[in-house]
Amino acid sequence: MNKKITIKDIGRMANVSHTTVSRALNNKSRIKNETKEKILTIAKELNYRPNFIARSLVMKKTKTLGLVITNIANPFYTELAQGIESTARGLGYNIIFCSTHSDLSSEKYYIDMLRSKGVDGIIFTSANMGDPNIIGLAEEGFPIILVNRRTYHPMVREKVDYVGVDNILGGFLAVEHLIKLGHKRIGVIGGSSESSVGFERLEGGKKALTTSGLEVIRDYFLEGDFLKGSGYQGGKKFLKMDVPPTAIFATNDYMALGTYQAILEEGIKVPEEIALIGFNDIEFTSMKGIELTTIGQKKYEMGTLAVKILVEKVEGGKVGPQKEIILEPELIIRKTCGFHLKGYQLKD
Repeated sequence: MNKKITIKDIGRMANVSHTTVSRALNNKSRIKNETKEKILTIAKELNYRPNFIARSLVMKKTKTLGLVITNIANPFYTELAQGIESTARGLGYNIIFCSTHSDLSSEKYYIDMLRSKGVDGIIFTSANMGDPNIIGLAEEGFPIILVNRRTYHPMVREKVDYVGVDNILGGFLAVEHLIKLGHKRIGVIGGSSESSVGFERLEGGKKALTTSGLEVIRDYFLEGDFLKGSGYQGGKKFLKMDVPPTAIFATNDYMALGTYQAILEEGIKVPEEIALIGFNDIEFTSMKGIELTTIGQKKYEMGTLAVKILVEKVEGGKVGPQKEIILEPELIIRKTCGFHLKGYQLKD
């Protein structure tokens, strides 16, 4: 059995102390470049692998972050996680991935599990507006950051960093686009009312209606859960109305896909007989045959920013001013609203 190489072995070969070896391997200052290069060369030749458990005990850091999402089935979180994982790896951190399925007790379970493993901080994309788990961590001062979804509790708003898109503006842009195309009966399928994202996008859509002098008709606002099934059910319900909407805004693309399926099953043409718009610009929306008009947000950038802010807090060791970064949404016009058709006439 081969002997495990330690930093003391490398130090003996390089004729330096094990402290100097540690500084070189961790890219610290106060070491000559030629000494550092010599140490790194020896470490590579010996195929040195650091003992992460021992290092974490010394540094009181595990170089590991938790990532808590709502549901892995939603493609939005897959794309967001790519930015998080890639950036974390580049900064020397590992990610432990957890999916709560929108259940607060599951979220609490994963928080306890992650902390038992000694994670340095947690990235949350699962927060509810009054999330007690997030409030508890904010009170304690444990390093966390919220992405996409936020909690409206004043303590959380004051103490916890947040990265997201301007969802109110995004909802406004979606409904405004439909209004500009001549639609007056616009159905909206929202996400969970417990989610800040769902609430804000609905508020933006209502604002577009009132700004244009149109009535906010309660029957044209349905609650979903951001999953495809609720988009399908909402689409079916709209289409069976005596006076159905002429356009539908599904407040995320995954629900929009379900709505699209419901429309096609009824033999109704998109966009000639009904328009459809989503939110998030996930990968499938640009595929030929779908080409969904949607509201885009910079998912990869959101993930990257979140990791950088959290790592800065973890490594700084001090709680600084709360950071809130709000990115601009973008209207991405494709084919499901009829904008591309010459002489497009709304069928009322």
